[in-house]
Amino acid sequence: MEKKWICAVLAVCLCSRLSLSARAGEETDELVRLYERYEADFAAIEHVDDIEEYGYTVIEEESHPVQLESFGEEEVRFLPILHDTYHRMAVIIADSSGNVLFKTNQLETNYKWPGQLEQPVVSLISVSFKDMNSDGLRDITLITGCRNKTGEYAEKTYKVGDVLFQKDGSFYRDWRISDKINRFSMNKSIDVIASYVRDGISTEILYTAATLDELLENGFEIFEQQCYKRSFEKHGVLRVVPGILKMAEYNVFMIYLVNEQGYIVWSFQPMGDYDNLYALKGMDSRDDLDGDGMRDLLVLSRFSYADSNGEMIIDTVCSIYYQRTDGFEEDTEFTASYQIRDDEKVKVSDLVAQVREYWGWKKSE
Repeated sequence: MEKKWICAVLAVCLCSRLSLSARAGEETDELVRLYERYEADFAAIEHVDDIEEYGYTVIEEESHPVQLESFGEEEVRFLPILHDTYHRMAVIIADSSGNVLFKTNQLETNYKWPGQLEQPVVSLISVSFKDMNSDGLRDITLITGCRNKTGEYAEKTYKVGDVLFQKDGSFYRDWRISDKINRFSMNKSIDVIASYVRDGISTEILYTAATLDELLENGFEIFEQQCYKRSFEKHGVLRVVPGILKMAEYNVFMIYLVNEQGYIVWSFQPMGDYDNLYALKGMDSRDDLDGDGMRDLLVLSRFSYADSNGEMIIDTVCSIYYQRTDGFEEDTEFTASYQIRDDEKVKVSDLVAQVREYWGWKKSE
C-alpha cells in the first residue's frame, strides 16, 4: 500500500514538472516569435516615414543634423528612436530626403534586463559627436536613462553609456568598452566616457589595484590630512588612505586600508551611486561604534549628482563600516533611520555619539 502511495505521489510530481516544462517551453517559443517580429519590423524601416508605422517614436529633443565623414560633406540627420511597447532604443542616420543610411538597435541599454524583450529605457540623456579613437572620424557617444519597475533601483533613473565608432560608412560597437564604461561607473557624462575611451583614464584601477603604488601610478590623489595609521584589532596596524581619482569634472572617492608592506587589504566606496565627491567633511576610526570591542570606520561626506532636469543636487551622507573578524560590514540600520538635513551642520564627533547611543553604548573617552 505504501509503495503504491509513493508511486502515485511521484507520478503527480512528474506530471506537474512536465506541465511546468511544457508551459516554460511555450513561453520561450512566444518570446522568440515576438523578438523575431520586433527584428523584422526594425529591418523594414527604410525611410523616416516608416518609424511610426513600425511602433517607434522619435526622441525629437535629441535629434540633430550632423556632418559625418563617412557620408560625405552633406549634413545627415541623427534620429534616436524608442519602441513604444518594448522601450528598446535604436539609432537611425538619414539623409536630407529621409532615406535611412544606417541604423542599429544593438545598444548596451537594450540589454539591462537579460532574456527580456521589454527593457527599462526611458530617455536619451545626452549625445555627442566627437572622435573618440583618434582616427579622424566623428563617433557617436550616448548616455541613456533607465528605470526599473522593481528591485534595488525601482523608480530610480540610472545612466547607461555607449559608444558607436564610425568606420567605412557605418558604425560599430565594442561591447568590451561599453561593458567597462557601465561596470565601473564611467557613464556619468560624455566627458567622463571620453576620459576613458579617448584618454585611457579608468576607474577600473580603483577596484583591481593590489598596492597603493599602483593607485598612485594611475592618478590616485591621497587626502594627506585625513591619512593616518590605526590599529584595527583583528587586522593589525593599517594605514587609512582616503583619496580621489579625477575623471573630467568628477572626483571619484575611495578609502583604502593599506598594510606596512603597501598592500591594499580592504577598500570602501562611500559614494555609492552619486556622481561626484563635493567635500570630505571628516572620518573617525578611533571608536568602537557598535560595542563589540573593535574599532569601526565612520565617514561624513558631501556628494553631488544631477537631477532629471540637469540641476546639481548636493547631499550630506554618513557612511559607517563595522569591523568584523573577516573584514568590514557596511551599516544599513542607523544610516537608514538617520537623515541629515541640507542646512544642518553636523560634526563627526556628534555622529559618533549618536551611533553609539543607537547601539546602546556611551561615547568612548
